[in-house]
Amino acid sequence: MWLGQLWWPFFRIAAVLWLMPFFGDPRITPTVRILFALTIAVIIAPIMPKMPAIDPFSMASLLLAVEQIVFGLVLGLSLNLLFTVMIMVGQFLSMQMGLSMAMMNDPANGGSAPIISQMMMIFATLLFLSLNGHLIALDIIIESFRTWPVGSSVFQLNLEHAIKLYGWMFAAALMLSMPAIIAMLLVNITFGVMNRSAPSLNVFSLGFPMGMMMGLICLSLVFSAVPSRFLDFTVYVLAQMRFIIGS
Repeated sequence: MWLGQLWWPFFRIAAVLWLMPFFGDPRITPTVRILFALTIAVIIAPIMPKMPAIDPFSMASLLLAVEQIVFGLVLGLSLNLLFTVMIMVGQFLSMQMGLSMAMMNDPANGGSAPIISQMMMIFATLLFLSLNGHLIALDIIIESFRTWPVGSSVFQLNLEHAIKLYGWMFAAALMLSMPAIIAMLLVNITFGVMNRSAPSLNVFSLGFPMGMMMGLICLSLVFSAVPSRFLDFTVYVLAQMRFIIGS
């Protein structure tokens, strides 16, 4: 049925775009996102494998649509964890620098986040787009229709790799921010020793600007290391997405 060539891929693509970074940003209206998903479904319809012939008003059709949405959410969430790493790095640095109170509205998550996290998120988005990561992600989505065709059970997904990405997210964030955390810890230890050896010194008035300056130096060093590390993170996450779809 020709409608199935568009309908079932549309559900999967729309679910991925809902959680996919940049495309899933709340500042992009749902109408634009739906039209973009429908456009992709129309373009790839001629190369899609034959879809199952199911009555669109039956319960089987509803279950099939739910399966496509679940599959798309798994892929979109896996890619979203890549950017969560950068947000966590910004939160770690903010706490160490004493800038936890410097918050700004985060429209992507619907709350507030440290300003450094927002800077890291913007930087990561620009790097992701410059690496053509969005094109590779779309290629993985299209390839999933061959490796996990419409009509296959959702229980056949290799969710082990998706679950491992959660632990990897914390490990990657700590690996990228650990040098700055250790440097700031040494600064705090130094001022703690000064406070014990010379109690007359006003450590609070001296320590805060010095800690801030050291934090800015560490932040500049972290930013210089982000492009190479982010490339490795992107390659890893995209590889895990291919493992999830069984490619």
